Amino acid sequence: MSKTLHDFTTEIPQWKPYVAPLNLAEASSEQLDALKVTPSNTKVSDYVLVLAHDVETLKHRSPLFNGVMYNRGGLSRADRELGAVGASMVNRCIYCAAVHASRYNQLTKDTEVIAAVFADGVDAEIEPRLKAILNFAVKLSKCPSEATADDMAALVGAGLSKEEIVDLILSTSLFGWANRLMHTLGEPVGE
Repeated sequence: MSKTLHDFTTEIPQWKPYVAPLNLAEASSEQLDALKVTPSNTKVSDYVLVLAHDVETLKHRSPLFNGVMYNRGGLSRADRELGAVGASMVNRCIYCAAVHASRYNQLTKDTEVIAAVFADGVDAEIEPRLKAILNFAVKLSKCPSEATADDMAALVGAGLSKEEIVDLILSTSLFGWANRLMHTLGEPVGE
């Protein structure tokens, strides 16, 4: 029997939707068209299949997600993933935190940063650049007005360019929204 997970992990749990995912065999041509731009190159997730019930939203959501998380230039993919982890921790989105922590670990070939972040949050002893990214993502996710000019100065002081800061704002903000959407549509489960 599976149970709802409440602890952060790098092992990606199953996501159990509250709404039945779209059955691809019954999908309309509009739904199939909207599904062509999903971020996964392996399979279409139940989450995306739930979102496919609202074709117009999915048509815009997937390209936005792809553009924010996978565009070239600006913030590194690993640093974007760390911003997503920070937002997901604030929002207690166990599934998203696991997915993006796992991706961070894969990209960096290092598990120590995420282990420290999951253990100690913003108090984690990690390198200054990563600490500035995490702190900013957490503040922005808690309450956007908590991210101040001093936090921007800390990002610049940690070596982030204007383009990297914009990418961090976009990736963190995207997950502020995506976490809340995922919470209302399903839950992470495990053994």
